[in-house]
Amino acid sequence: MDARLQLAAARRVVVKVGSSSLTSLDGGLDPVRLDALVDALAKRRAAGSQVVLVSSGAIAAGLAPLGLTKRPRDLATQQAAASVGQLLLAQAYGASFGRHGQAIGQVLLTADDMIRRAHYRNAQRTLERLLGLGVLPVVNENDTVATDEIRVGDNDRLAALVAHIVGADGLVLLSDVDGLYDGDPRKPGSRLLRDVDAPSDLDAVQIARPGQGSLGTGGMATKITAAAMATAAGIPVLLAAAADIDGALDTSADGPAVGTAFRTSGRRMSARRFWLRHAADVRGRLDLDAGAVAAVIERRRSLLAAGIHGISGEFVAGDVVDLVGPHGVVVARGVVGFDAAELPGLIGRRSRDLPTEHRREVVHADDLVAL
Repeated sequence: MDARLQLAAARRVVVKVGSSSLTSLDGGLDPVRLDALVDALAKRRAAGSQVVLVSSGAIAAGLAPLGLTKRPRDLATQQAAASVGQLLLAQAYGASFGRHGQAIGQVLLTADDMIRRAHYRNAQRTLERLLGLGVLPVVNENDTVATDEIRVGDNDRLAALVAHIVGADGLVLLSDVDGLYDGDPRKPGSRLLRDVDAPSDLDAVQIARPGQGSLGTGGMATKITAAAMATAAGIPVLLAAAADIDGALDTSADGPAVGTAFRTSGRRMSARRFWLRHAADVRGRLDLDAGAVAAVIERRRSLLAAGIHGISGEFVAGDVVDLVGPHGVVVARGVVGFDAAELPGLIGRRSRDLPTEHRREVVHADDLVAL
């Protein structure tokens, strides 16, 4: 099905907006821009869709109250600005959505909520309950306590993760650029790609980072990565300018006419497999022989000790590890059933030659995803 038609018909949609679309250096939050965004989201909500907003802007919103003229470089000041800005951002959204009688709930996530399976499931339950109660969740990364999470483009990836967590039917990534170009849009001759129907459509695209100011941290490369994550899991994506928000959320028969639409490239996968593929914290690696790779990838079998010839990393049973083929390429990822200290005496040996207590899968097929 055409991606634009899917996006128009989406009953549950995730919308991500960046700092540069909400704020300005001299005035913090821009109420006109924020109200325009909220009006469009409320309209889509009134049309019958459930909406989740993934919003950047906490750090940028905290700059003016702290007397800062540009985004700080040091982590402590970034966290201080986020502490002030998160409150201002929530207040602004609450007041603006209040004009439409729409209740909102703030959901602050950290990397732990993505990489730890129990936390991931808890975030899923919280968001699902909010939506069930008619609340519009406003999701942001918890930059007040984040460390290495404050990095380029993180909220684009977060939006793709949230889209899968809530089982979204569409993902809209808003930017200060009106879509994906095959070159730098500031230069003559660059062409807007209206539709991306397959990953191969991106082969000739030269990624530029136009419009990146001192407030935002994202770039076009991170948005393409987020789009690839979502579309591979069966979620269509639209990349559009924040100024075109009304068109991006158009529910007419023809779908949104703005931006770049990304067609789905895979089927919707289980939350567990999506977590393994895109969000899990990898603790080590297992080196496989060619036979083990064939069994795991082609025949969808569990990984046994006999097919492993090397290990690295400090992990325990229940951690996630990469499975690496003979040529050094990561072919799969899975939950390991043994501690790293146990495996050296087991690898390369057939199950019948192992002690009874060790005659089990190193990585079970149900806990494994091919890459």
